[in-house]
Formats: sequence, structure tokens, C-alpha cells
Amino acid sequence: MAYINKIFNENFLEYASYVIKERAIPHLDDGLKPVQRRILQSLHDVDDGKFHKVANIVGHAMQYHPHGDASIYEALVNLANKELFIDKQGNFGNTLTGDPASAARYIECRLLPMAGEVLFRPDITDFTDSYDGRRKEPITLPAKIPLPLILGAEGIAVGMSTRMLPHNFVEVLEAEQAHLKGEEFELFPDVPSGGIIDVSNYNEGNGKILSRARLDSSDPKRIVVRELPYGVTTENLITSIEAAARTNKIKIGAINDYTTEFVEIEIKLPRGVHTRDVLDGLYAFTDCEVSIALNMLMIRDDKPAVMTVPEVIEHYSGRLVELLEKELLLEKGQLLDKIHARTLEKIFIVEKIYKRIEPIKTVPGIFRTVHKGFDQFSGEIGRTVTDDDVERLLKIPIRRISQFDIERMEDEISQLQQRLDEVEHHLKHLVEYALSFLEGILEKYRDKYPRHSEIVSLHKVDIRDAAKKNLKVKYNPDTGYLGHETSGGRVLFDASVYDRVLYVKKDGSYLITDVPDKVFVGKGMLYAGLADKETCEEVVFSLVYRNLDNNYPYIKRCRITQFILNRSYSLVPEEGNIVRLTTKEDVAAVVDFRQKSLISGSDQFPVSDYLIKGVKARGVRIKPKEFTSARFVSTKTLEKKES
Repeated sequence: MAYINKIFNENFLEYASYVIKERAIPHLDDGLKPVQRRILQSLHDVDDGKFHKVANIVGHAMQYHPHGDASIYEALVNLANKELFIDKQGNFGNTLTGDPASAARYIECRLLPMAGEVLFRPDITDFTDSYDGRRKEPITLPAKIPLPLILGAEGIAVGMSTRMLPHNFVEVLEAEQAHLKGEEFELFPDVPSGGIIDVSNYNEGNGKILSRARLDSSDPKRIVVRELPYGVTTENLITSIEAAARTNKIKIGAINDYTTEFVEIEIKLPRGVHTRDVLDGLYAFTDCEVSIALNMLMIRDDKPAVMTVPEVIEHYSGRLVELLEKELLLEKGQLLDKIHARTLEKIFIVEKIYKRIEPIKTVPGIFRTVHKGFDQFSGEIGRTVTDDDVERLLKIPIRRISQFDIERMEDEISQLQQRLDEVEHHLKHLVEYALSFLEGILEKYRDKYPRHSEIVSLHKVDIRDAAKKNLKVKYNPDTGYLGHETSGGRVLFDASVYDRVLYVKKDGSYLITDVPDKVFVGKGMLYAGLADKETCEEVVFSLVYRNLDNNYPYIKRCRITQFILNRSYSLVPEEGNIVRLTTKEDVAAVVDFRQKSLISGSDQFPVSDYLIKGVKARGVRIKPKEFTSARFVSTKTLEKKES
């Protein structure tokens, strides 16, 4: 019995170790599970720039992978759908709807150029025997970017599991740059399916996040799902909504799926039920909101280890410098060999050393003669001339010797030396070289990888996102009242009860308030609009005011981005009196100056010539001269008048 227990314990330990290291858990050094690494290596083996049938790649990968083809095919499709290293052709399924990919014989793939730039370098890669000893496979690939964070991973091993969310490609590389510069950084997940995520409990990759669908609730009788939470397909979402409706947790009339390239699930509401009545139930009882627990477990130094996001960035920053140093040292050696070979060839031909061997009858004598011929040039050569060098020189054809161009050879040696100087410079400044490498990758691929999910604090924004903008904010210039209950006047914009409004009075003072029912702002109000984050960032106020001390005109441009609710502020200093205000961009201030003669004069000042500064800035004096009036005129109108 003790013998049997010993066998079971030993075998179970071996099996558990194998599953952890060789199947389920990704390696820290390249962020890949063994099957993913073998797939990429197979694609590299057969890479010729053309598409290959997935069935052929699966078959090739089986030379490395000691398991069935089904697991290779599934892993290849999942890896290709991350759209990082594999170019797809054919139906690779739909990650939004959960539709499967076509059979391996009907779809094709190939490596993308990025794989060669950041993943493969055989001459600095450590290889080991494949499972049957017939081939060599990489232990890990020399990844130059933090793939564990970019790709994410999920895996269940014996007694442990890993779950890492993918992060945005651009943000990860920018975090790596920040670490190399010694700067602080923050890095949060980016869900490929979009939606809204709350990362307040992310805990550097070992906490949890809340992921919500993006719902279009502008219509009171219809809700449209535009983006999905992480890991949820349209089929899963519809099933959960129907289940909640059957148990009377939410009330819906009908549900239709119009998803194609983008998610569009329409939820129609029954009579008497409105959008605001259903939203909370959708988040509480369906897959419109999911909580995802995370555990950043990876293989490090041949052992499973729980990592954090900053630790992964730190590891890859050091690894990038190490890999680049290896590449530079390798290139330096190759350049020195080429310079040595070109220098020997030049001396051998120009100094006619080859003619000295004509009377020699023995091979040892020939070698001695050539070696002796190089003795006087040892200072120029810089290293010992070997028999292999002589052997290579003796194989130079007569035609090549007769057509030798010394200027071209010296130019080639000069170019090699110039590149050698660059390599040696990079070796002395490895961190700067690593930063420039990352910047080159970012410049090339930045636009390809935009952020998909929006990071928010869900309890602060969901009500605002869901609320319908059903309040018509009006201003009546005759009575001076502003608000959604104001009678007469014209509608300025639509707002919800959760919005805030910014308005500027005639004297240049301004307030930010909740949407007013009816408030007196005075006749001649200069501006009113929503005070949300996007509007505050976009709207630039350009104004001309009069300095009451000297009657000189001043121009000022600013954004209103910080404020306390219901507190009065002023766009102009105490000694200023506002004359004109605009939020248009392509305009110029036309100022009429007071003239001593009877002929009046005016000057034009394009607002684009003036910097946008803070609200507290005084602005810029246009001209030390008294003026009578000012106005803003479109620059196009001025150009037409001049022409």
C-alpha cells in the first residue's frame, strides 16, 4: 500500500508540474503558453510572406506539440483574433456573437510584420529539443514588449489558475517608456469588446473589475446594447436578459439582435414601462454587468509566481535593454568581421600580395608568403590574420581582382565603420536606445490600436449615461430668463436633469449650475451651454474687453475647465469691461480705434494669433490706444473684402 501511495504521489506531482508549466500557465518572458509559442514558431518556420492554410500550420505545429490538433487549431484561432501577430484570411469566427471559425482547411493565416520586429531573433534565442527530439523549439521567444499584459491570459492548472485581462498596446509601451525614464505610471485593462469598466479595485492586476455593456438609452421606449462586457457574447447576453424577463426581474416587450460588424441588440419595452425603469434591473440581473476576479499568475524562473502590473513592466524594461544589448553586440561582431575581411581584401589586391605567390609551389609556402605580406599592415588591419582569412583571399576569382574598384571598397569600409560607430554609441546609451526602439514601434502602430473600453467610476456616471435629454433649455432675450420652463424665446440645447449648464452674463460674469427651471440671467446674455467634460475641453472663449483705467483694448482666450458649482466667476479682471465674446475659432477681432483726425481707423486681429490661457489670465493688450468699439468677424469674410 505504501508503495502504491508513493507511485500516486510521484506521478501526481509530475502531472501537476507538467500541466502548470507546459500547458495552462503563460511564461513571464514572452507571455505565451507552450501551444501559442509553438504555433508562432511554426508560422515563422514556413513564413514566406504568403498565406498558409491553417490546417497546414496545425500539422506543422504538431511536430512541436505532443497533443491533438484540436487544441492547436483552437489556440491559433484565439491568438489570431487578438490581431497582434497573425494576419487572417477567411472566417475566423466572431468574438462578439460567439460564432465559431470555419474548418482549418478553409481559412488561412500568416505572420504580421510586427512579429519579426518584436518577437523573433533566432541568433539570440535559447532552443531545446522537441518532445520527440527531432526538432529544436524555443524555450521562450525573445519578446521585446510586455506580451503578458497586451495579450492577457486565462488558464486552469492543478491547484491554481491564472486570469489576466488584456491591456491597450499603446498604453503598455508608454508605461514601459515611463519606467525606463524613471517616471511614475498607471496601467489599466482595455476590454476588446468595449463597454465600460470600473478599475477602482484592480489592485495592480490581482483584484477585480466591473465590466458593463454600453447601453443607448436615449429612447424612453427602447434600449440598444452597443458594446459588450468582457467575456460576454451577444448570445450569452440575450439568454441572460430572457431569463431575467421570465422570472419577472425585468420587464421587456421584445428583443432583437441586429449584430454584424458592430454590436446592436435592441430591447423594446412594453406599454407603461420606460427606459429608466429597466436600466438598474439590466445591470443587476443580466450579463450587462459582470464582475471579473483576476490573478496574475505566470511562470517565472521555472516556478509559478503571482506578479503585479508594475513588476511585469519592470521585468520587460530590463529584458528589452538586455535583448537590445545582445543584438547590438552580435551586430558589432558581424561589422568587425566585415571590416576585417574588406580591409584584407583591399590590401591583398592593391598591394599585389597575390602576385607574390606565383612562384611558390607548396601550399604551406603560399600561406607563409601571404601572412608575411600582411605583416607591415598590422596597424591598419587591427587583428591577427588567420589561415581562414588567407583561405578566403586565395579563393577570390581573377576577374574580381582585375575589376577591383578601390574607391568603392573604401566607401563600403567607411559605411561599415560608420554603422559600427553608431552601434558602439547605442551600446553606451542602452536606455536611450531602448526608448527610441519603443518610440519607433509606437509611431508605426499607434493608430492601429485605439482604446476600446472606457474607464469610469460606474456609480458616478451610469445615471447620467442612461438619462434621456428631454429638457429643452431656452433663453428669452426679452425677459432675460433661462431654463427649461422659460416661456417664449428659442431652444438653445437639450439636457437631462443630471446635466450642468454654464452661462455667461452681459457683464462677463459666469456660473455653472444644475439645469435651471427658470433663472434670471439678464438681457443680453453672452453664452449658455452644457458644462460637461467634453464641452469644457472643446469650447474656447475669445473675448475683447476694455481696461477702464486707460480705455485700451485687451484680447483674451481661455477654457473653463475648473469650477465650483453655483459660484460666480468673471472672465475679465476687476478693472475690465467686456465688449465682445465668441466661441468661434476662425474669426478676427476688428477694433475701431479713436482717431485725432476725422478719418476713423480699424485694425484686424485674428484670434488664432493669441495663446489659450487660464481663466485667471489678464489677456494681451491689443494696442496702447483708445478704442470706440470692437466686433468679431469671420476671417473668410475679411479675406473676401480684401480681395
